[in-house]
Amino acid sequence: MHMIMKRLTKWLVRAISVFLPEEKAHDLQRWRRGREEFWKYKHCQYIFASYGKSGRTWVRVMISRYYQLMYDLPDNILMGFDNYTRLNRDIPKIFFTHDNYLRGYTGNRDSKKDFYHKKTVLLVRDPRDVAVSQFFQWKFRMRPEKKSMNNYPEHDADITVYDFVKHEGQGLGHIIEFMNNWARELDKIENLLVVRYEDLRATPEKEMARVVAFLGMEVNEDYLKDMADFASVENLRKKERENYFWRSGSRVQAKDVNDPNTYKVRKAKVGGYRDYFDDEQEAELAAMVDSKLLPVFGYTSAEQREVS
Repeated sequence: MHMIMKRLTKWLVRAISVFLPEEKAHDLQRWRRGREEFWKYKHCQYIFASYGKSGRTWVRVMISRYYQLMYDLPDNILMGFDNYTRLNRDIPKIFFTHDNYLRGYTGNRDSKKDFYHKKTVLLVRDPRDVAVSQFFQWKFRMRPEKKSMNNYPEHDADITVYDFVKHEGQGLGHIIEFMNNWARELDKIENLLVVRYEDLRATPEKEMARVVAFLGMEVNEDYLKDMADFASVENLRKKERENYFWRSGSRVQAKDVNDPNTYKVRKAKVGGYRDYFDDEQEAELAAMVDSKLLPVFGYTSAEQREVS
């Protein structure tokens, strides 16, 4: 019944939007998406939250692989919200969200009240790497209507990576604001696990062992090794070229197999943002992070000096 209502609502919203001014149509589309996210929020056992391009799909592949090994599931179907639960009732419903449409729907835009009493995994990544990865998502993979609806640069805008990262709507400043909203509320979330993309890249088995335990599963070293190999950058790029996950939509599917910039798994490089800026621009972005980002997640210069 839920799927029928979901499709009906989607069809009605699209039909009505044709007759509305663009801004009103976008508001209605965001409401529809928020309503769907709220339904998942109410019915899930766990939440994975992140800003876009923080490694969520990669983590989804790894979690999917672990469940595949545990419950002998097909390896070319990625975990959605409840598709694995339908295959085996012991598998929980997991809600993956970028925390944008949900907070608009609930009205909790400046707090994390929606997460206070939910078992939540927060994925974070250096906001400069996020911003650059968002540029390639915007330029090669994002649908025009989504760009317009979420205040990205115009679809055909001829801008550089630097221009995009400095964009007021979805640039570095917006990403830092998102991370700060979480940083201020971390101690209010009863069951929270924070996972950094950089730590996942360095020691995927170790970090995913934390995630597996948080999800209430037994930590199996053989499964973790298989999972890390299956979700390696090289293997996932190969599977993108083959459209291996076709049964899970376009989530892990290259737009053009001959253009590496259109891949979902593009570089997956820690600190890769430095490849796109000169020294002056890199220093400017570092100053933005140091002056605006709360020193919680380990990305400011002072925090990194302490670690080193």
